Amino acid sequence: MNSLQDWIGGGMMLVGAVFMLLGAIGLIRMPDVYNRIQAATKTVTLGTLALVLGVFARHPEWGPKLAVILLFVLITSPVGSSTIARAALRSGVRPWLREIDGAKPMAKTED
Repeated sequence: MNSLQDWIGGGMMLVGAVFMLLGAIGLIRMPDVYNRIQAATKTVTLGTLALVLGVFARHPEWGPKLAVILLFVLITSPVGSSTIARAALRSGVRPWLREIDGAKPMAKTED
């Protein structure tokens, strides 16, 4: 790693790896399927974005291939997560509801 471009690329790849690690931890720690989907999808999408940008900074000649990879992940990750959430909802999986200390429930309004 000699140039500034290598340092920036390495830093972006490290940021991407940290996002992926946080997503894996979120899969373990979240209480229900909906929270797990959210934790996994957002962190994997951001982690992949940072990782691809880091690789592009170090290897600009790989730009078209990296753009296709990034486009694929940015399209399929949200679509897949919404499909899983919809299947969970249709099969009757209820979301985890917990009252936050000191918070009052919202008043129901009639429409």
